[in-house]
Amino acid sequence: MKKQQEYYGHELTLDLYGCNLAIISSKKKLAEYAVKLCKIIKMKRYGQPFIPFFGVKKPKTEGYSLVQLIETSSITGHFSNNWLAAYINIFSCKDFDANKAASFTKAFFGAQKMTKRLVIRK
Repeated sequence: MKKQQEYYGHELTLDLYGCNLAIISSKKKLAEYAVKLCKIIKMKRYGQPFIPFFGVKKPKTEGYSLVQLIETSSITGHFSNNWLAAYINIFSCKDFDANKAASFTKAFFGAQKMTKRLVIRK
């Protein structure tokens, strides 16, 4: 009998500050990020990324959001043009290299500062 994993999955949250405005405000670049990230952390994408632009009534909330379903859960992101910030969540019940995901994400968005948290979900 195969031993069961001791946890359901894990979630990596990344808060990125001082991001490159040209990247976080480009739907094409955000789609590129989703595809490349999935390759780097070896996740199988389920469909194309969904990237709507909304929140236009307030500069604080205006920007793109990203949802990329993966076969083991999802990758989401919210991008603030006003704050030059990106807020990324990667949740999966399949193991992935959180350090690779974080370093790739920080470099891709040209972030000056990043806060990283990894939560084990039981």
